[in-house]
Amino acid sequence: MSLKAVLLFDIDGVIRDVGGSYRRAIVETVHHYSGTRPSPESIDALKAEGCWNNDWEASRELLRRSGHDPLPDFEALVEVFNGFYFGGDPEGDPSHWQGFIGSEPLLVDAAFFADLRRAGVLWGFVSGAEPPSARFVLETRLGLQQVPLIAMGDAPDKPDPTGFLRLAAELGQRQLPVAYLGDTVADVLTVQRARQQEPQQRFISLAVAPPHLHKPEHQERRRAYEAQLLHAGADRVIPSTSAVLEVLEQTLAG
Repeated sequence: MSLKAVLLFDIDGVIRDVGGSYRRAIVETVHHYSGTRPSPESIDALKAEGCWNNDWEASRELLRRSGHDPLPDFEALVEVFNGFYFGGDPEGDPSHWQGFIGSEPLLVDAAFFADLRRAGVLWGFVSGAEPPSARFVLETRLGLQQVPLIAMGDAPDKPDPTGFLRLAAELGQRQLPVAYLGDTVADVLTVQRARQQEPQQRFISLAVAPPHLHKPEHQERRRAYEAQLLHAGADRVIPSTSAVLEVLEQTLAG
């Protein structure tokens, strides 16, 4: 097997569907404080700005834009959010969690990663998810071992490319092309900023619309969202995470 590339993944919206978990926790956190629930469209629009990758900060920003005053203490908001999302101690036994995290459909399986490795692709994850949440989906649910992972707190939030560049260097020793698959403008901008910092390295930005936009009734919203990803600088928008190996091979050959 000859190594061809490094492929790094976002987790939320790429490896798992968080429409009924993280996004639902945003909605319920805003409702907890304001009595109103933001629409999916308003959350998509916020995420499209490219600077609200952190869902705690996104929740607080939605409250600010709705005119909520005074804004809640940030640490208190985090506690409320985690109560909805984890429904238990984030650092505790996952079997005791009763929150929305228990209703996250997986978008790939363990065989997907075995196929990547057989194709000569090294992989890892750069995510804004909290470490317990990221480890839960990767290790407990997918059964992956010794996962290369940058999660919340390991590096500055995206679109700062620090964590992305660190993991890319660890896996590829700066010799292999590095692709990143994400579902937000912040993910695309992370690659753009990595290129600015290391122009000699080949970086590839791959993007996919989040799962909630793949429903037939949301085709128009999906097209608009994908157009935003391309406008932000994505090299390719792919139809699903499972298609990434084929698209990556095409891109490397092109």
